[in-house]
Amino acid sequence: MPVTDPIADYLTRIRNSVRAKKKYVEVPSSNMKLKITEILKDNYFIRDYNVIEDNKQNVIRIHLKYVDGEASITGLKRISTPGLRSYVDQNNIPRVLNGLGIAILSTSKGLLTDKQAKNESIGGEVICHVW
Repeated sequence: MPVTDPIADYLTRIRNSVRAKKKYVEVPSSNMKLKITEILKDNYFIRDYNVIEDNKQNVIRIHLKYVDGEASITGLKRISTPGLRSYVDQNNIPRVLNGLGIAILSTSKGLLTDKQAKNESIGGEVICHVW
């Protein structure tokens, strides 16, 4: 069954798996989901990930990270949806939990975190917030 918003589905799968204290979650692969997963790993929100190749659809297996039984990811929120896009310029890049979380932006230089976008002095579409 086709999904109308694959990024929201991706975030929901991670959110549900964290709440159920699963060790890993599998999501259908795409280039954008793979880049978001790389950003989550670089910012220490997940332990690791790998791509499982299948003849139909590749799958990303995301190994979730827990510290003393508590998940590293406490919240995920989709900001820009297919029905309502949310764009910001370089001066209005959001801060998530006063810098404890990250905002992921789709820019002309690819997917960047809020800190990277500020360093590059570039705005874009706010994909999601992670904290």
